Amino acid sequence: METIKKAAHKTYERTPELIQSVENIINQVKKDGDKAIKELSSKFDGINLQNIKITQQDIKDAYKQVSPETVKYLKFAASQIEFYARKQLACLKELETPSQIEGVTLGHKLIPVNACGAYVPGGRYPLPSTALMLSIPAKIAGVKRVAAVSPAAKKYGTIHPAVLVALDIAGADEIYCVGGAQAIGALAYGTSTIPAVDMIVGPGNRFVTEAKRQVIGKVGIDSLAGPSEVLIIADGTTDPSYTAMDILAQSEHDPSAKAILITTDKSFAEKVEEKIKLYEKELPTVEIAHKAWHDNGVIMLAANEQEMIDEANNIAPEHLEVHTADSLKTSEQLKNYGSLFIGEYTPVAFGDYCSGTNHTLPTMHTAKYSNGVYVGTFIKTSFYQHITKTGCRNLSEACMHLAGVEGLIAHQKSVAIRLK
Repeated sequence: METIKKAAHKTYERTPELIQSVENIINQVKKDGDKAIKELSSKFDGINLQNIKITQQDIKDAYKQVSPETVKYLKFAASQIEFYARKQLACLKELETPSQIEGVTLGHKLIPVNACGAYVPGGRYPLPSTALMLSIPAKIAGVKRVAAVSPAAKKYGTIHPAVLVALDIAGADEIYCVGGAQAIGALAYGTSTIPAVDMIVGPGNRFVTEAKRQVIGKVGIDSLAGPSEVLIIADGTTDPSYTAMDILAQSEHDPSAKAILITTDKSFAEKVEEKIKLYEKELPTVEIAHKAWHDNGVIMLAANEQEMIDEANNIAPEHLEVHTADSLKTSEQLKNYGSLFIGEYTPVAFGDYCSGTNHTLPTMHTAKYSNGVYVGTFIKTSFYQHITKTGCRNLSEACMHLAGVEGLIAHQKSVAIRLK
């Protein structure tokens, strides 16, 4: 595998300073609650928060500030996400079965998490799509209480109206104007305004990611998100313009975003690079896109398609696009990815907004062992057994012997006492 373009540096680093800063923020929220949230919002966001909790009037006002077209297409995207989530839910089944031992019944129940926090990032741009992606599958899964948090946008002094509208459409039960590590701390430990939740989902910057890492155990989380990624594998038979624009679409997310192209055709790679230089000039996000591609972008030349496939499975990207002559056949061998985009007419942008699949996905190689947010994220598969008197007798000999091997005599006796 030949590397034509190398990344200039690593895009994510967990430093002692970051760890300590986030720990201090969480401890401040644990100690001072709402007061800490307001102080930290002023310090980090430059916002003087009057009210942390969003009211119904705030939501009504938000609708007045969002165009009818935006509402229309948010509802369209919501419909697609809900459709897919319901189909996924239908694949999850409860189980009850007689064991191969008489008198023993085994099973599992599907039990939704009771309360979930949904972190919707703010940052450079509003992300109403993320509001839909987190809240809709949680509600479809049966979560009783979805508490959404998002930082204030300076222009509005509260959450961006498009995000508020999206959260309303998605069915969030509570919305709070707070972001950063302080939002994660509030969701995990609770304040007088924000009751604690059982799990937290959603992407964020390195402070949010570190905060989620530090509250694991107190609450469950979906994943620890790093900078957004796309890997495109291409054999040179598709339009290089599509590949170039998809690379820029990924790169404009953030200066830390990473785009990788693996191709078997060197001339195709050269054409893509030329198109990137041409197209980036047309973007209002040119500074971000250029920096991300310059600093983090990678182009690799593979000897053949199998080498492309093997490297893609090794990288395990967040988003994986397949631009080959027979993209469906190529895709059959791809095993490690957050979300797969098959064929040249399937850009990541569709998955980001409205195809229906979720865009909250594993990054930094974690797609080797994990998946994106979906209805199952919010559902516990909880086991049970029912054993009759006959079943007790039938299991007793094996159970008591194995308990003895482990030296756990009370275990033995808890069975033996039932045999008298």
